[in-house]
This record gives sequence, C-alpha cells and structure tokens, in this order.
Amino acid sequence: MNTGPDIRTLQHFIGGAWLDAGGGEGFDVLNPLDDSPYARAARGTGDDMRRAIAAARAAFPAYRDTTPSERERWLLRVAEIMEARKDDLVNCLIDEIGSPIQKAMFEFTKGLTMVRAAAGLCRNVRGETIPSDRPGTFSMSIRAPRGVVAVITPFNVPLIKTTRLVANALAVGNTVVHLPSEMAPHLSLIFAEIVAEAGVPAGAYNVVTGLGAEIGDDLTSSTDVDFVTFTGSSIIGQHINEICAKNKTPATLELGGKSPTLVMADADLDKVMPLAARSVFMFGGQACIASSRFYVERPIYDEFVKRFAMIASRLGMGDLRDPNTVIAPIISGRQRQRVRDHIANAVAGGASIVAGGGWEGNRCQPTLLTGVSEDMTVCRSETFGPVTSIYPIDSYEEGLAKANDTEYGLSSAIFTRDIDRAFHFARNSNAGMCHINGPTIHDEAHVPFGGNGESGVGREGTDADMDAMTELKWVTVQL
Repeated sequence: MNTGPDIRTLQHFIGGAWLDAGGGEGFDVLNPLDDSPYARAARGTGDDMRRAIAAARAAFPAYRDTTPSERERWLLRVAEIMEARKDDLVNCLIDEIGSPIQKAMFEFTKGLTMVRAAAGLCRNVRGETIPSDRPGTFSMSIRAPRGVVAVITPFNVPLIKTTRLVANALAVGNTVVHLPSEMAPHLSLIFAEIVAEAGVPAGAYNVVTGLGAEIGDDLTSSTDVDFVTFTGSSIIGQHINEICAKNKTPATLELGGKSPTLVMADADLDKVMPLAARSVFMFGGQACIASSRFYVERPIYDEFVKRFAMIASRLGMGDLRDPNTVIAPIISGRQRQRVRDHIANAVAGGASIVAGGGWEGNRCQPTLLTGVSEDMTVCRSETFGPVTSIYPIDSYEEGLAKANDTEYGLSSAIFTRDIDRAFHFARNSNAGMCHINGPTIHDEAHVPFGGNGESGVGREGTDADMDAMTELKWVTVQL
C-alpha cells in the first residue's frame, strides 16, 4: 500500500501482495466531515475478485491443516500489533468515516476484544460422541472448515465487523476474501497489513477494494466461495440471499433495523435518559441497532420528551477529536438526502420537531419527533441518522404490540422495574436481541448477534460463527 504526498493510494491485498486494480482505475474515498479527498482506492474488477478467490482457494488446503496453536499465536499477534498501531486505526476511523473520538476508541477496544476472542475459538472447534444402535460401533461428529469465506463489511463499524468476521473465519481454519464498503476501504487495508505482519500465511486473507454494485456479485456468486457473510442494507441483503440460495451457498446476513425501546411509567428516568440518548445518537444514528422508536407510557411521556429534548440540544457537534463531540457527519450525500427526506415527510404530515431538525455542515442535529403517524416514512423505514420518534402508549400491552409491528427484528429494549413484565417482553419481542434496562446498542464478541425478518438471517459471534463457518461430518468406526 503506497502513500502519496497529498492523498493515500490504496491497493488490493491478494495472495500476500499489494496489487493495483486490473483495469488501472480508482475511485475517490471522501472524508464525510467536509467531503474532502481522503484516499484514492483501487477500483476492483471482476478479474481482480476472481484472482483473490483463487488465491484464497489455493491457500486453503495448507491453512486448513494448521494447528490450533499456530492460528491462536497468529491472532494474538494480530491483537498485539493492533495495540501498537492504535493511533493509525483510530485516526482512520475518525478521518475515513467521521467517527468522533469516543466512538473510535470504543470501536478500537471492541475490535481488540473480537480478535482475542477469536484466538480462544481456535481450541473450541469440536464435535461430539453420538450413541449408536449398531453394536460395536463408535459414532462421532467432527467439524471441518468450509473453505473460502466471503466477508462483506459496512462503513459504520468497519473495525468491529472486520475483526469479528475475518478473525472468526481464520480461527476455525477458513481462508477469506474481503470486500469492504467503498466508503471505508483503508481501515480494512490497515488490518491486512497487521495480519501480514502477524505471520498469517499469504492467501489466507485477501482484500479487494471497489464498488459493491460492480463486483459484489462476482464474489457472492462464485462457486469457489463456500460461505458468505454480509452486513448492510436489507435490499442488498435480499439480493445476496437470492444468489446464495441459487448456488446453495450458506450465508449469514446482518441487515437493517427499526429498533424499539419501551419506557414504562415505573422506570427511573435519571438512569434511562443517558442510555436512551446513547441508543440513538451514537455515531449520528448510523447504526442498525440504533433505537429509532421510543414508546413511553403516558404518565411520564411529557417529562421524558422534555428531558430528551434537553439532552439532544446539548450534544457536542464540534471537532471529532474532542471527547465532548458526540454527533458524527452523515457518511454520504445520498444518505444525507435520505435523512432530510424522512424529516421533511414527517413535518409535512403534521409531526412536530421537539429538538434538532437542522444541519451543521454534513451533520444533522440530534432530532426528536412527536406526533408521527403510521403513514409517515420515518415511522417504518430505517433513517440511519440521528433521528428518533417518540410515541405515547397507555399500557405495556400496547407498547409490545407496537414494538412488534414492524418488518424488522434486530434489537429491542425495555426500561421497567417490573421483572415479570421485563421477562415477558424478552420472551415476546420479535427482535433477535432484547435488552432490559439497557440501550439497544450493545454487542460483545461471544454473543449471538443478529436479527429476524428483514433484519437478517443467522447470527454472528464466536460460537455462532463456529457453527456457521464449519461443517459437521458424521463418522463411525466399527470395532
């Protein structure tokens, strides 16, 4: 990877070598804070992708036979180098995707955890003994890596997704071809440098940069790809799901969300309010698990709205390296227009803006809406910005019904002191994840992370990825 005097030049990482795009073209990566040039990345072609898949396929037989201790050592070394290159990774998160320093540090720390948890996974790829009806038969199951894993990651948490999905795939003996978001290629290429320095064999990890619309299908439709994991929009996820179904390629899809939070009348608002703000305004709401719907029991509704508006009006929108800054720029012009359209549609339909609604450069002010009705776009569609709607409810039962009235099913939360009600919500929420007295934004390396319906297929996490990225084989021995 070369660094020019004015702008970074980013190459593919294929088979352990840095390569230019086969077509000789590139594309601009912009700093979302002011749309200034951040990097010029190789614009991958179908041939580039096929070259990377071939490199991963060629590396697989030898990599599959590496020992757990070797893979464990490499991954722990990856974590050590990440710590040494902390400034590079954090600065990339700030300048490439517009992360405020607090979010960048959170993501760096979480990324380290993902790699270290993956190192522990190396020794936990195991089957079991199975009783047999045939006398004298020893029956068991064994697990084997699938082969070449296609990893497609988003722009919003590129380090978390890269470390989790790539490290887990490598931990269980697969090789990887990675297509990062065209808005965050540099972060993944820094990770490729780290992987190479750690001693991971050439070809085990390959990165192709480019536009997903141009080369994504070359990756997901390849018959030499044995597993696909994708994080992104529900529309693209459905497209990938159809490709994988046609080829019978197993896949996990982590897609969009319209995550609800219930706040019951017995909740402690002093504790709820900072968590509520975190659940929607972290990284400017550009998170699939952000809470974009709050259902608040009527006795505390007015007080909740008042306090939330006060918090929203005070959130920092200054220098991204200032620890007091919370609100990030919206990643692209297209996404900024989507946020504007959602707010404008709500206001035109009679909704009220109780906080925010304006813009400061490429940053949308933290925005709270009330009076939102079912026919408004913001009611059901994912905004992916610092915008949330607050609805009054008259009972827990009403709140549960409204929380489940969505095609999405990613994350959910309830704030209450009633343990019976809390666990009833956990059992009956249609979301794949439920948090009691905590925000919808939460993740850990080993948990089954994922959603239902339009929010995805399958789960991520060490145990879930071990199940998904390996194949079970039944073996018998007649004694």
